Amino acid sequence: MKIPSFNGRRPKKPKAGERKSKAYRKPLAHWHPRVVQLLDLSVTVGSVLLCLLLLPTRFPGTELLGIGPNWLLIWVVAWSVKRSVWEGAIAGIVLGLLQDAMTSPNPTHAVTLGVVGLLTGLVQKQRFIQEDFISIALIVFIMAILSESIFGLQLSLTGDRKVEYIWAYYQRVALASAILSSLWAPVVYYPLNLWWQKRKAIEQ
Repeated sequence: MKIPSFNGRRPKKPKAGERKSKAYRKPLAHWHPRVVQLLDLSVTVGSVLLCLLLLPTRFPGTELLGIGPNWLLIWVVAWSVKRSVWEGAIAGIVLGLLQDAMTSPNPTHAVTLGVVGLLTGLVQKQRFIQEDFISIALIVFIMAILSESIFGLQLSLTGDRKVEYIWAYYQRVALASAILSSLWAPVVYYPLNLWWQKRKAIEQ
């Protein structure tokens, strides 16, 4: 039995456009698994490419003594903090090789970022820290100093430059890079962590 409307008009049916928009607003858990996997791959690869493009770029507020944030290091920390030691190390090596392709393969960034991914995964595996913005910024600060030190050590071992000049320069670089990278770490970590949490919830 239909109840007549009080205004004497028939209830309006939703238009085709409205029906389509409601279909697109379905919860992520109801999406096809292949679509979710493709979206996850797009987010991961797209964020890496964005960090690669940001490396040589200097926006206002992202530069200190001519040094910018180490965007790839921030990405490796964000990736490794919730994954195994080897997943972090492999991600660091791959991103380091991509950075070498943009700069110079000797000395290599694969060693520095590989160590960063390995240590970040090891620290988080031991649960020495909590996963909040302050902890992530602290990890990025320490790892930035460590990575620049390893890079300076590689330059020292090549023997084509004076060691004292190398370390005098990289002390400044390490501190500036660590400060900027830790300040900008939440910009990379927050959206990626939010997406990876949703992705993990869907899988479970």
